[in-house]
Amino acid sequence: MSTTREQRLTRALLTCGAVAGPLFVLVVVIQDYTRMDFDPRRQPLSMLSLGDLGWIQITNFVVTGLLNIAFAAGLWRALRPDRGGAWGPLLIGLYGTGLVGTGVFRFEPAWGYPPGAPRGLPDTPGLGYVLHGAAFGLVFAALVAACFVFTRYFAVRGERGWALYCAATGVALPALYVLAGLLSDGGEDSRPLSLLLRAIALLGWGWAAALAVRMRGSYTPARSGAG
Repeated sequence: MSTTREQRLTRALLTCGAVAGPLFVLVVVIQDYTRMDFDPRRQPLSMLSLGDLGWIQITNFVVTGLLNIAFAAGLWRALRPDRGGAWGPLLIGLYGTGLVGTGVFRFEPAWGYPPGAPRGLPDTPGLGYVLHGAAFGLVFAALVAACFVFTRYFAVRGERGWALYCAATGVALPALYVLAGLLSDGGEDSRPLSLLLRAIALLGWGWAAALAVRMRGSYTPARSGAG
């Protein structure tokens, strides 16, 4: 009975990761097209945390962050016998922690949102804005590193498709980030930054959710391991 409960708990924790990414994207998309005066082509999704309804996106960041922390705990339980079983869960846990941080620390009014905000970036960013950026940096770095940890994990096991998927995601995420920086000058035209940051979220959050589905589907106590 104890073993059965342990298995159910591990699968439940892994399920949290499968839910987190789709939940985040769904809540963002709904807000993108229902939030008055908000233009998803110009305003990065972090700016949904602003305004009277900002609590919705703040909650979205925090809840999906906590779900990914739970996913990390499930990974640790499933993968701990193998070498590398610490790095995968640790990085996913940092990814989740960063998401919580992006909710706790908010972006500042910019690019015309909320109405009356500067048309470009704020002239004197506050501490919350800086910490929001730092939290996003943690999300991004942890996710990219996790991609390569799991590239090795699947490669060692001869699962070439999954290894290629992880590696391609790990390369594509920083490529999109660099491209966003090159195309965005901080002026009034924030469309490249906004759209590319959404692409990063869709690709990265989607990869983490797919990983959770894969690990849950293959989890058995006898096979638990991570590379």
